[in-house]
Amino acid sequence: MIEIRHRKTKAVLLKLDINSLERVDLRGAQLSGADLSKVSLYRAILAGTDLSEADLRGADLRYADLRTANLCGANLRGADLAGANVRYVRYNKRTTWPFRFDPEYVE
Repeated sequence: MIEIRHRKTKAVLLKLDINSLERVDLRGAQLSGADLSKVSLYRAILAGTDLSEADLRGADLRYADLRTANLCGANLRGADLAGANVRYVRYNKRTTWPFRFDPEYVE
């Protein structure tokens, strides 16, 4: 069982009866403010997911599908976005990206 909690209130945002978040399908989930720091979301489907204000520091997002996800105010410092699909993600000036990562120049 995995519980995803809010980073400040520690309230449970989502309970999953699985052992890993790798390759998980969380398409469209409401995870605003979630603490996903240092979590492996390798090849996860996060398309359309609300990750606004989420803590994704050091997360493994390699090959994750983040199309149309809301990353406004999210902290992705140190996250691994190699091969991740970040087309059409929503972000703002408060979104913190990994060093030398620019979502405008991702193919």
